[in-house]
Amino acid sequence: MGILDFLFTDPAKSQLPSPADALPGRVEPILAPGRHTVLGTPIDGPWPAGTRTVTFAMGCFWGAEKGFWSIPGVVTTAVGYAGGVTPNPTYEEVCSGRTGHAEVVRVAYDPERVSFEALLRAFWEAHDPTQGMRQGNDRGTQYRSAIYVADADELARAEAARAMYQEQLTAAGFGPITTEIAPAGPFFFAEGYHQQYLDKNPHGYCPVNSTGVACPVPA
Repeated sequence: MGILDFLFTDPAKSQLPSPADALPGRVEPILAPGRHTVLGTPIDGPWPAGTRTVTFAMGCFWGAEKGFWSIPGVVTTAVGYAGGVTPNPTYEEVCSGRTGHAEVVRVAYDPERVSFEALLRAFWEAHDPTQGMRQGNDRGTQYRSAIYVADADELARAEAARAMYQEQLTAAGFGPITTEIAPAGPFFFAEGYHQQYLDKNPHGYCPVNSTGVACPVPA
């Protein structure tokens, strides 16, 4: 069995660990947040009054972050880990499948300039939300699809958008959406070299696994 076969079949990479089985992590953050290399804004605030945040998981976070920092009205973006158990995990720990985290991009945005629905539409259209614990050849719990929201209103709006997109995906022959939609929990910054990776490495590669199905959510 080759290494790729092992990664694709290792049960630890296809199911979330229990809290008892998760790695212990650490108290200290692994990154001291700085400024966004494209937008010039602080990736952990302070931000202008009224700024809101939403966190998206959609596979490899390098390309996901670039997609969101390019949207007018986005104040800043940062990549990290969310939805798991282990505090302040490293990238290697997340990839082990023993932290429960997904690779995510946290988006801080000005709701007067870009709507929550516009961000949802960008999210749905930029990946395949029907693949479970994977995106394309990237397999493991860290590549799952998720939306972590700020409040009950956003939760309801995200769920409504999911239902609308499901209709379009079903008509196009795709299966059920597996995206988790839940209140935001702790967000842990990824290592510095991951932040704005495709700006620092313009020839870097991050696969896009879009379905090609348009999302009907009004922006």
